[in-house]
Amino acid sequence: MKRPGARFRTVTTALSAVVALALPLTGCTTVPTTAPSAVRAQPAADGQGRFGTVDCRKAKCIALTFDAGPSEHSARLLDILKEKQVPATFFLLGKRHIAKYPELVKRMADEGHEVASHTWDHKILTRIKPEQIREELRKTNDAIDKLTGHRPTLMRPPQGRTNDTVHRISREMGLSEVLWSVTAKDYRTSDPKLIHKRVLQQSSRDGIILLHDIYPGTVPAVPGIIDALKERGYVFVTVPQLLAPGKAEPGTVYRP
Repeated sequence: MKRPGARFRTVTTALSAVVALALPLTGCTTVPTTAPSAVRAQPAADGQGRFGTVDCRKAKCIALTFDAGPSEHSARLLDILKEKQVPATFFLLGKRHIAKYPELVKRMADEGHEVASHTWDHKILTRIKPEQIREELRKTNDAIDKLTGHRPTLMRPPQGRTNDTVHRISREMGLSEVLWSVTAKDYRTSDPKLIHKRVLQQSSRDGIILLHDIYPGTVPAVPGIIDALKERGYVFVTVPQLLAPGKAEPGTVYRP
């Protein structure tokens, strides 16, 4: 016969597992998220990336993502990714970034990376009016489409802040929301060794790593991160590859 304390711990564990499926974001709001493994159980999506077919149902996959570029550091980052044969997903900002470095946006797409939206001006979407949300997303989509010939299907809300209004507008615009499971907080440090350490400490299968190629300490940390994770048996994929053979649905929030 179980003691009352043991029963309480069992119930608490079960409740914790349920609560873990929702990511706390703004205030008291929680946003339900969908894990890559759940998406992979869905019917096959169209195609895979240029870096070869990877079946993440069998392989130990992880996705490397970069926010808020392009920047003066992005060309070096692309050189590293090309040398290491690693695909990434870039969530780009429009103002002062896409507009300033259009050739880098084209290069990202040409070299097989997933090019996605991080809004035009990094406004917190939960704090602005619906028409402003649409404008933040539309302007970025238009700019990327014009440069690459491919309209983004993924977006990352600034600071990961989202709500029902953002979901609804994203759905209308054909965009899925992608959050993350690993962050080096590289906006608070310029130390590549610390960035490297933080990423490795948090990484696990199906992880989505958040880095920023706008900060000076980040790109120098990338080669070591890639080498160390490869040694641990990880295979790098884009976010769409991580979900394959399933496919991201507009208006849905994805996080491991």
